[in-house]
Amino acid sequence: MTGPRIAVIGLDCATPLLLFDRLRSETPNIQALLQRSMHGELESITPPITVPAWACSMTGKTPGQLGIYGFRNRKDTSYDGLSIATSLAVKEPAVWDLLGEAGMKSLLIGVPPAYPIKPVEGWRVSCFLTPPSADTYTHPTDLKAEVQEVVGDYIFDIPNFRQQGLDFVLSQSHEMTKKRFALARHMVKTKPWDFFMMVEMGPDRLHHVFWQYCDPNHPKYEPGNPYETAFADYYRMLDGEVGSLLETLPDDVAVILMSDHGARAMAGGILFNDWLMQEGYLAMEQPLTGPTPIAKAPIDWSKTTAWGDGGYYGRLFLNVKGREPQGTIEPHDYETVRAEITGKLEEMKDPDGKPLGTRVFRPENVYPEVRGVAPDLIVYFGDLEWRSVGTVGTGEIFTYENDTGPDGANHDKRGVFALSNLEGVEPGMVDAGFRLIDVGPTLMSLYGVPVPHDAEGRSIL
Repeated sequence: MTGPRIAVIGLDCATPLLLFDRLRSETPNIQALLQRSMHGELESITPPITVPAWACSMTGKTPGQLGIYGFRNRKDTSYDGLSIATSLAVKEPAVWDLLGEAGMKSLLIGVPPAYPIKPVEGWRVSCFLTPPSADTYTHPTDLKAEVQEVVGDYIFDIPNFRQQGLDFVLSQSHEMTKKRFALARHMVKTKPWDFFMMVEMGPDRLHHVFWQYCDPNHPKYEPGNPYETAFADYYRMLDGEVGSLLETLPDDVAVILMSDHGARAMAGGILFNDWLMQEGYLAMEQPLTGPTPIAKAPIDWSKTTAWGDGGYYGRLFLNVKGREPQGTIEPHDYETVRAEITGKLEEMKDPDGKPLGTRVFRPENVYPEVRGVAPDLIVYFGDLEWRSVGTVGTGEIFTYENDTGPDGANHDKRGVFALSNLEGVEPGMVDAGFRLIDVGPTLMSLYGVPVPHDAEGRSIL
């Protein structure tokens, strides 16, 4: 090994608004780490979604190069709906793959997407994608017994967290985080690793469920509510866990603290498909009697130009002749239709009649390469102040109730990044320049392994 040993502590959804500002007094260990780090905001990918964000960070590739445009993606150009992106969707080499080829060992805990578990030169514990029924979630497989011996029943995630109830999510977030860090402390002491990385999902789950209770600027915030201190209480605990892990790491280890994206208050949702119906782009074979998931809606494909899907950003798909089974758009009209819908989306007004500020992206303008079946348009409603709701049949355009359960936060385009204890790196806040896709190439360079020639990311050092 030519470079230093590096430990990456990933906090999913950790946002500058909280760590750099509002919760500074609750996080003394993290603040001390920032003080001795080169740190700043980290520009996430388009779109800023957990899967593929972590994969992009560790490969240096964009979602277009990976062919993964979100947690759910079209697997082909049929109308069969979307499939979940798993570890099998990532075909490009990550940091640990290149280190393994060079004879170095990696220790990975919870780095998405890690299920189904794939071999690594070293040790790996799967991520939040792991179903509760999974029998194999470690590499090597016998590592599972050690995990159970150290922490008991390991918690990968809080399944269906939006429907579980506030008190349950709060207690599980704390327990999940404590167990993950306890396992990390054990494993960094007992395994001869060259590279360590963990990702904790707790902040993401907490932000989505409790943002409206903790942020005075959220439209649903009520002063004095019983969950007003949920963020402060969780981050105080998280800070203690981070501090204990930092104390456990050898003195010569360089440390990166980072997130995959940030978070922000969410005003509400846009019923994307009801809007498309209203604008004449989406047709049904029969009238809908109530809210219907778009995947189960009786779409009349012979009269449909476009349909959309829900999520923290909107995915718009066009019904193109020769591409979709019952396409209606002539290929030579594709760009005209796409421009027309883009214009209408960007002109949308909010419920008060003010400009919504929606941003619309064409994949080929965002990525150097577009693989797989990308959305025809990527839509940030209100520049991510509003989420996209895929359900159709309400007759409304705006909603303040999420179709997948209560959710008070959307993802934001900027996460956090800090690098400390590395010779030649001066501590201090850096105003701009950090990109999520640069983290992997930076690690590769520090370890002296070649950065893939087609990586879009670049070493920041």
